[in-house]
Amino acid sequence: MQLDNNICKIAKVMQKKDIDQFKAGTWIQRFEYKSFTPEKIFLQWILSDSALQTLLSEADRQLGKLDAFSELVPDVNFFIKMHITKEATVSSKIEGTQTSFEEALIKAEDINPEKRDDWQEVHNYIDAVNQAIAEMGTLPISNRLIKQTHKTLLAGARGKEKNPGEYRLSQNWIGSSLKNAVFVPPTHDEIPDLMQDLEKFINAEIIDSGINVPHLVKIAIIHYQFETIHPFLDGNGRIGRLLITLYLIDKKLLKFPTLYLSDYFERNRRDYYDMLTAVRQKNKLKDWIVFVLQGVIETAQNSIETFQNIIKLRDTIERQKLIHLGRKQIQAQHLITEMYKDPIMDGNQIASVMDVHISTANRMIADLQSLGILRELTGYKRNRIYILDEYVNLFYNKG
Repeated sequence: MQLDNNICKIAKVMQKKDIDQFKAGTWIQRFEYKSFTPEKIFLQWILSDSALQTLLSEADRQLGKLDAFSELVPDVNFFIKMHITKEATVSSKIEGTQTSFEEALIKAEDINPEKRDDWQEVHNYIDAVNQAIAEMGTLPISNRLIKQTHKTLLAGARGKEKNPGEYRLSQNWIGSSLKNAVFVPPTHDEIPDLMQDLEKFINAEIIDSGINVPHLVKIAIIHYQFETIHPFLDGNGRIGRLLITLYLIDKKLLKFPTLYLSDYFERNRRDYYDMLTAVRQKNKLKDWIVFVLQGVIETAQNSIETFQNIIKLRDTIERQKLIHLGRKQIQAQHLITEMYKDPIMDGNQIASVMDVHISTANRMIADLQSLGILRELTGYKRNRIYILDEYVNLFYNKG
């Protein structure tokens, strides 16, 4: 028994590795290309760099402020949908989808038929986020959860022929062709072992109490490793970015899904790809972690500012504008509250929310337009669509 204990102690010592000692993996020559086999990451990573520790502390502080602030926002769940929609739009944009934030808020039947495939991809992402968060009530972040989320992401969209919900059984690559690829991930037969290692690292504190890596360092390593394994034929970028938010919720660093790094990655797209490449080619994991921590700080601050501006706008609408409607103020307040969830509606939707005849709804719409609360989007005389303009801009202008 004593011998077994000594072996366990030695194993735990061997598991420790300084971030500065990180070795990304091995390039393996294939027929006409080289694929990359990453090293496993289920280790106790040590941060000896004081500047990195200081940055980590600031990122932790800003994330904590965001989490605390979100609890102070009245009816915060009304606004979460907007955060998720923006994330879905931006993360999909990184992959080439051309759906604007406003378009993502519109019903499918009101979208130009030529844009409906892109619209569907964005809404698949929204469904995937909501489904994954719901399932984390009973499932840890695991290969099973990742596959289920991927299946939802690609359901009925252009990636439906790319084995939704299943890890790839062939070689994939990033670039115009396999021979001239920018990056070739590991072969498909390496994926089960690598993804098992990733799952163990994600849930390290449950599996092995000797592995206790700071959470915000872990999200950087997890995202890098997932993107490097590239386990699916399609949708890897979106799932990899989503894993960051899912991890923060799963580990209870956030109570609500209010922080997404896709906007930061999109605005710093060249650095994003260059940093990932530098880790694989030059073992620069520390630089990548710094980049992610800076993103957490900036994004948390932006999210707090957005919530603050929502509270100010809500106060302006309720206390300065709706009071001019007299007896209709209560009805208008109910409508505006619903539009915090769905800020673009047509006349029939507005009538349904208010539970009134369309003629009554049209009079309310006219009143809210005159107060500068609603704006008509189409310019048509019929089939008009209305937007809660200033509210949408609070999210849209952040990118």
